[in-house]
Amino acid sequence: MGLRNYVIRRIGQLFVTYFVFLTLLFVLFRLMPGDPTALFVLEGISEEARQQRIEELGFNDPLYIQYFDYMAQLLRGDFGDSIIYRRPTIEIIWDKVLNTLFLMGSALLIAYTIGILGGAMMGWWRGSRFEKAGIVGVLIARSSPEFWIGIILLTVFSFQLGWFPSAGMRSVGEAMELGLMYYLNTDFVRHLILPMLTGAIYFTATPALLMRNTMLDVLDEDYIEIKKAEGLPERRILYHHAARNSILPVVTVVAIVVGAAMGGSVIIETVFNWDGMGRAIVQSVTRRDFPLMMAMFFIMGSIVIFMNFVADLAYVYLDPRVEYD
Repeated sequence: MGLRNYVIRRIGQLFVTYFVFLTLLFVLFRLMPGDPTALFVLEGISEEARQQRIEELGFNDPLYIQYFDYMAQLLRGDFGDSIIYRRPTIEIIWDKVLNTLFLMGSALLIAYTIGILGGAMMGWWRGSRFEKAGIVGVLIARSSPEFWIGIILLTVFSFQLGWFPSAGMRSVGEAMELGLMYYLNTDFVRHLILPMLTGAIYFTATPALLMRNTMLDVLDEDYIEIKKAEGLPERRILYHHAARNSILPVVTVVAIVVGAAMGGSVIIETVFNWDGMGRAIVQSVTRRDFPLMMAMFFIMGSIVIFMNFVADLAYVYLDPRVEYD
């Protein structure tokens, strides 16, 4: 099977995976106890108005009709209106998704850059003080809860040194920028640094340890000894031969870590009062905001599925030995 047929087959599998994911999402949310009108009941809505709201949402229709309506809405990009915010869900999630992407995307970029390079060097300098210190450091970072790392950073760099803000995304009284300039400005970056470092410290251990362990296996291969015998520079052997062949498991784990980072960002966003996906998911679940809940889980699942697809295609570039069977 050639590369073209392999890509076509993976795209087909992508659509099947998406269909199964969307179906499971529909079933799981319909099995949840309660209904979207629970918030209105707490606000003193009458029973007649509650039943009317259920009728408008289509929850009195047979399940198969609700399912087809649900699929049709997703194809149109229509997630309905948020019950909490009383406006279209798509308008709400766009800002929150961008906020989380800027936060966790930058954290993962730093974590994987440091983790891959550090793990490769730990594997190359096996038994050295650098390797021992690196292993201890990444294990401490990985075993420390995200909220604890965040509190330590806040205590040192915000409360004691006063270098960075302690919470939020903007300073009080700061002029509101539009578009990308909302994110590409000094005030936003100053608010971003501490939560970004919290995520980076926590997620660095996975690529670092995985890269080190794979490097140890690769360095025992015969072709590494041959390259050394050929007199190639140590740096070239490390990065062009050993590290490149060790990075494949790290690429596979990226898809899982990205999904965990997007969903697990709720802790970091809570500590730093960051208005992102994590906090929105907690709010939507506790207040039974079904449209917002489904939209958030749809985006999280879509990110994981897409990243798995990208990881499979990246294998072709990183390892020419991959067979398209």
